[in-house]
Amino acid sequence: QVQLVESGGGLVQPGGSLRLSCAASGTILRLPAMAWYRQAPGKERELVADILSGGSTNYAGSVKGRFTISRNNWNTVYLQMNSLKPDDTAVYYCYASFTWGKGTLVAVSS
Repeated sequence: QVQLVESGGGLVQPGGSLRLSCAASGTILRLPAMAWYRQAPGKERELVADILSGGSTNYAGSVKGRFTISRNNWNTVYLQMNSLKPDDTAVYYCYASFTWGKGTLVAVSS
């Protein structure tokens, strides 16, 4: 059974940067796709970005040009977040193989 563990969240000022990581365990296969979602207070969970095993990526319009998703040659996915805004404040979740991580909080505030 796949398990996902996120890290890298925290408090950052507007305009700052953070890098999230998500490591998958419990599988001997390279996962075909990995993704980041986020859920802000009072809002539904939404897709932030995803990446396929071949390297193709997809971004939500609100983060395009500011966030970059990448992965290593196995099952760790990263989310580099630049030019952060208060609206980016949310719990960020890793998703892969029908499994959710527990989430990591990103708070953008001065």
